[in-house]
Amino acid sequence: MQALVQVILPVFLVVGAGYLAAWRGWMTPGGVDGLMKFAQGIAIPMLLFLAMMRLDLAHVFDWRLLVSFYGGAISGFVAGLLGARFLFGREWEDAVAVGFICLFSNSMLLGVPITERAYGAAALAPNYIIVAFHAPLCYLIGITAMEGVKARGAGLGRTAMKALNGLWHNPLVIGIALGAAVNLSGLTLPVVVVDAVELISRAGLPAALFGLGGVLFRYRPEGDLRLIAYVVVISLALHPTITWGLGRFLALDHGPFRSAVLTAGMAPGVNAYLFADMYGRAKRIAASSVLIATALCILTAWGWMTLLG
Repeated sequence: MQALVQVILPVFLVVGAGYLAAWRGWMTPGGVDGLMKFAQGIAIPMLLFLAMMRLDLAHVFDWRLLVSFYGGAISGFVAGLLGARFLFGREWEDAVAVGFICLFSNSMLLGVPITERAYGAAALAPNYIIVAFHAPLCYLIGITAMEGVKARGAGLGRTAMKALNGLWHNPLVIGIALGAAVNLSGLTLPVVVVDAVELISRAGLPAALFGLGGVLFRYRPEGDLRLIAYVVVISLALHPTITWGLGRFLALDHGPFRSAVLTAGMAPGVNAYLFADMYGRAKRIAASSVLIATALCILTAWGWMTLLG
């Protein structure tokens, strides 16, 4: 109960404050969009830049961490895609969108702050390794699969190149890549520049959590409740369970194991809705799944933290 009150609830109270501000009209939809654009397009990329720049990559990089987390994520994608197609009779394009919802857990906006509050900033190195691969890998899988089913197998090579090219316009990917480049090159940036970047980066997570609440206010749970429930179970239960099993099988160290399982148990991120909206497929399912899973994540995250000890 102490973890629920002291670690998880403060994070979701910030999300709730953003929801309340949007509901009461204290922030307009344009204001929420502007806040999220600042957080996800500027402040959080700077946070990721600093994190990658400062990481001892040779020390913290562990293939077992990535196999454990992304083995669970890709299993969730396959379960979502095949379930939507064969259990619920959705078209292949809808099925890919559902699979992406199950694939894209909210590793940054929920996973990082909850892990930090629970275990301290020193425990975040594995989280940043997961985040570094998250958007590139998930969007590559999602875009390639969607374009593939749309083309019905034609031109997959061109589709993959299109997906790779699109990733380099993602601010999170740019921040990660630049931070890794500075790290690996041994370049030392002027202290005044690093301090300025750090000042901006500190606003990233609080602003994003608040903005997330404003974005969630727009979503309304409606229709397709069985499929939505299926997606929520995959996101909050199947993904972390598979990650747990893989982590134990591969003898993943306790710190990375804890970060992998807890991050795997986060609700789908807003990117799940953005992907569905980009293709005009399963938008209602994506919106409702993000909202419902985010609310339930208060309890499920507490449960995973209790199991992890």
